[in-house]
Amino acid sequence: MKGYWSIVWKRFKQNKLAVVGLGIVIFLFVIALCAPLIANNKPYILIYKDKLYFPILFEYPEFSGLDLKKIEGFKIFPPIPYSYSEYDLNAIVMPPSAKHILGTDEQGRDLAARMLYGTRVSIFVGFVAVFIYVSIGIIIGALAGFYGGWVDIIISRIIEIVMCFPTFFLILTILALWGQSLLNVMIVIGITGWTGIARIVRGEFLKLREQDFVIASKALGARDYWIIFKHILPNAMAPVMVSATFGIASTILIESSLSFLGFGVQPPTPSWGDILSQSRDFIDFAWWLTLIPGFAIFITITSYNLVGEGLQDALDPKQYR
Repeated sequence: MKGYWSIVWKRFKQNKLAVVGLGIVIFLFVIALCAPLIANNKPYILIYKDKLYFPILFEYPEFSGLDLKKIEGFKIFPPIPYSYSEYDLNAIVMPPSAKHILGTDEQGRDLAARMLYGTRVSIFVGFVAVFIYVSIGIIIGALAGFYGGWVDIIISRIIEIVMCFPTFFLILTILALWGQSLLNVMIVIGITGWTGIARIVRGEFLKLREQDFVIASKALGARDYWIIFKHILPNAMAPVMVSATFGIASTILIESSLSFLGFGVQPPTPSWGDILSQSRDFIDFAWWLTLIPGFAIFITITSYNLVGEGLQDALDPKQYR
């Protein structure tokens, strides 16, 4: 007999758009992990004075401060032989070519390298921020739904108060006070996005706490934390997973928006939003500086939304007999 998640996977695969979206998400995740091996101004292998070196993996004192491209010897470079912060004043605002496959920006930096490292930032911020607010939402929602009564009333009022604040402007305010950094962006998005998860978990707990298996656990003397995390929470995670998937897309959009406005990830760390922001002065003649990061943001958010919709349908028993 098939397990629950194997049935869900079978249902998920029937949604072709969701499968395509999942493939794009996996592809982005892989290139984010492998970005230093795909775009780097250090070679994989360097043979210099009859010695074998691996500069992309290790630092060698004898090459400190030197441009390895100008050193004589046998070298094998990555497919994109440029660093995201490497300047080339002879290739300023260069269109896509064999030398720079996605062109260069106004400072001569290779756009392909910056887009690859921007993928790391977007995915890292998305997953970490969502993990933070999902964890907060699960704990708060579980307490409200399991205990009910005055605990539920107080937590529900707090959720309603937090939801009344305009999230984006609240994030801008906190970043203005705390300072602008990648860590602060993740923390701020995490501590402002938990309300939706908390309401979902609360509703699931209110429904599940009256089930026979919960009543039986209480009758056998199980502690509250054991009942919450061992018995109820695993049965309440399906809608949380769907919401988290949509949340990653929203978080990537928020991070890109913050970087576009100059409140997100700070230079020289590349971000899709920052790349898009810097292209505003060149939109008339340097189309690639606007089109490429804009398309990356669009296709990433669309892919996560497709995965979320596919997962939502696969987890909904009403969709299948």
